[in-house]
Amino acid sequence: MKKFVCLLVCFSSALWAQRPEKLNAADIYQGLQKLSKTTTVLYVAAHPDDENTRLISYFANAKHYRTAYLSLTRGDGGQNLIGSQLRDQLGMIRTQELLEARKIDGGEQYFTRANDFGFSKNPTETLAKWNEQDVLSDMVWIIRKLQPEIIINRFDHRTPGTTHGHHTASAQLSLKAFDLAADPTAFPEQLQYVGVWQAKQLFFNTSWWFYGSQEKFAAADKSNLTEIDLGTFLPLEGKSIQEIAALSRSCHKSQGFGSSGSRGSEKEYLEFIKGDKSFQTNDCIGVSERDNIIKICNDLIAQFDFKNPSASLPKLLELRSRFNALPESGFRTYKLQELDKLILASCGFYIEVVTNSARMSPGTAFEASLEVINRSEIPLVLNTISVESQLVTKLDFPLKPNVGYKEKLKLRLEKDLPYTTPYYINANKTDGMFAVGNQLDRGLPEKNPAVIVNVTLGIENQTISIKTPVVFKTTNDVKGEIFQPLLVSPQLDVAFAQTSLLVKAGKKQRIELAVIPSSDFSETTVRLQAPENWKVTPEFIALRDLKTGQKQTVFFEVTPQKTVDTVLLTAVVGDNNETALHRTALEFDHIYHQQLIAPAHCKLVVAEIDISAKKIGYIPGAGDEVAEYLKQLQTEVVVLDPKKITKESLSTFDAIITGIRAYNVNKDLVGIHALLLDFVQSGKTLLVQYNTLDDLVLKDFTPYPLTIGRERVTEEDSAVSFIDPQAKVLNKPNKLTQNDFLNWKQERGLYFPSKWDEKYQTVLSMADTGETQKTSGLLIAPYGKGHYIYCGISFFRQLPEGVTGAYKLLANLLSVSK
Repeated sequence: MKKFVCLLVCFSSALWAQRPEKLNAADIYQGLQKLSKTTTVLYVAAHPDDENTRLISYFANAKHYRTAYLSLTRGDGGQNLIGSQLRDQLGMIRTQELLEARKIDGGEQYFTRANDFGFSKNPTETLAKWNEQDVLSDMVWIIRKLQPEIIINRFDHRTPGTTHGHHTASAQLSLKAFDLAADPTAFPEQLQYVGVWQAKQLFFNTSWWFYGSQEKFAAADKSNLTEIDLGTFLPLEGKSIQEIAALSRSCHKSQGFGSSGSRGSEKEYLEFIKGDKSFQTNDCIGVSERDNIIKICNDLIAQFDFKNPSASLPKLLELRSRFNALPESGFRTYKLQELDKLILASCGFYIEVVTNSARMSPGTAFEASLEVINRSEIPLVLNTISVESQLVTKLDFPLKPNVGYKEKLKLRLEKDLPYTTPYYINANKTDGMFAVGNQLDRGLPEKNPAVIVNVTLGIENQTISIKTPVVFKTTNDVKGEIFQPLLVSPQLDVAFAQTSLLVKAGKKQRIELAVIPSSDFSETTVRLQAPENWKVTPEFIALRDLKTGQKQTVFFEVTPQKTVDTVLLTAVVGDNNETALHRTALEFDHIYHQQLIAPAHCKLVVAEIDISAKKIGYIPGAGDEVAEYLKQLQTEVVVLDPKKITKESLSTFDAIITGIRAYNVNKDLVGIHALLLDFVQSGKTLLVQYNTLDDLVLKDFTPYPLTIGRERVTEEDSAVSFIDPQAKVLNKPNKLTQNDFLNWKQERGLYFPSKWDEKYQTVLSMADTGETQKTSGLLIAPYGKGHYIYCGISFFRQLPEGVTGAYKLLANLLSVSK
């Protein structure tokens, strides 16, 4: 038996993917073209969907550079077109959408700890919420890890106030990080893992948009701009760079950024900002064996056999030996990872480790099926199989051509194994920053999967170590083979029916909880923790003989006391009163399934709120939970399908609400527009929540002229004044005061109308610091016997957070025609 030199290589990007990677001959050829390239490009912006996928595609696929996107945030503060998930859950969705986008355009994905707290009008406001030093530290960390020669900012650092404050801040911080990454006195704690690094050039990815018009850009001085023609056609892909970029951008489904690709010559421009203007990208800079490596790479490309990629293996293995002999560096590590991918792909090597359970709890014993196959004539030897540091089996098993090796692995999850949940979401996070203590975790899209199987493979005189996650695999009759991550979950999932509730002091409130075990459970107890002077009955509920996946619903009665306005009710389980955990599943077809594990809490808001509208219809829009929370006002709420609405069915309601962006996404509103206006004329109320000014399904959806604008008030604590304190909606059936506008979340409202007919009554006036007062956030117009209301107030954010004043204002609006 030959002796093998062992090199352990962790394919980080492969570990994040659940479906085993299968590179075809064209993919392998593309990979060969990248081997001699040392240039790395880092693109920097603020949010998911800010990145220029065309430039990322160009650098990764036409220039064959290592290319990465650093998004300072995960987009937690945006809106969601595919569901009602907001904040942390939306950030999870958008993180996965970015990972899917990078699989298409060939880039890598990184983040900082900055939390997207919502729209910000200038970088001063942004950096008042972000911890500037922590964000800078993360940016420097990524630069030192990736060692980019070229850094490109999506936004202009010189124009605060002209775009989202996060945008400008990303560019301003990038300018600082460019220098700090090379300074050994800056964030010295990082230097035990990485060295200092000075990028060569910093650019701003400008365009005509930043000049105000295409005409102004055409006339501008371009002597400091580098022009790039994106119109490269890639025959192996059968697509242009722009077509690849469009597929990548279309992964941003939660933001509605589906895109069509273009073809032919198309220009992008980079404005030089800082660095060495004379720098030219070269191959294998500073590599002692430069000439030998370049010659082997050129030979590999020239001699590549698309019908038999395995013919390249001798030279690939020679190249691997030469890279392996180089001094330790990030460049060397990255190239060895890429080489190992190409070597395995050239052999047609395939590996998967799958289980038939999607979720397990720590300590669970389970079986996983390992499949390994060599689909080439090149001799391979399966040496060892291990999990973590424990050797499962030593084989030295020859993998004959096209003959698979299969084995059942007996595995067990460690009892202290962390749950599968985003590593950056924890109790220490703030509105502006996520808390990540481990330096090595910072910047990662997500942590490694729960269980990783390590297989060592002998090829010629070298050994490759392959790290493969254990994943859940199933076959669907419609979708076929499906791979999903193995999710480590609590043994008990305890969920409140509502995460926030309006309650009245002295009145019993029924509290519903669902308990779902992930495995058979003999017995336990569940109880509620509440203030001492609050009565909770029963004291506890015993649960016995719980079966896997079988939901049990339990009920408590809580009698609130008017000692506090808000109480966080906590479910606890077992004799030790451990805080119960709730699992929120995020399951969409375009991304891998995710879950968020958090303490089982319910916010109880003690308030007296009246409403005169007894039956309310809700027409869904782009996705929100307003209808569900409206039910807490003790009124009947019915979610309506516009296709089934008739004049007769509308007549039974006191008020109708359209969901956020309904007139942007719900084409069926066109057919019932006249019915809704007739409904108002008959003496009822129609409340239209905000819409954006683009892509309206119906241009004139208001009874009187109104033009949607882009104005918003983003400071959630901004002062709100009453234009007419005697206005009915401020006084009946609930008296509103300035205190009702305290403790709002993220913002006051958005997309306020820029023009409106004089028939609309303005009610509230508000403004962000240093700006003029905005009075169109809430417009009310009498129409016939009823009232039409256009509302930019962000009820969709306030109600789930239990903001009492928002509930009172909404109750008054819905009651205005009664």
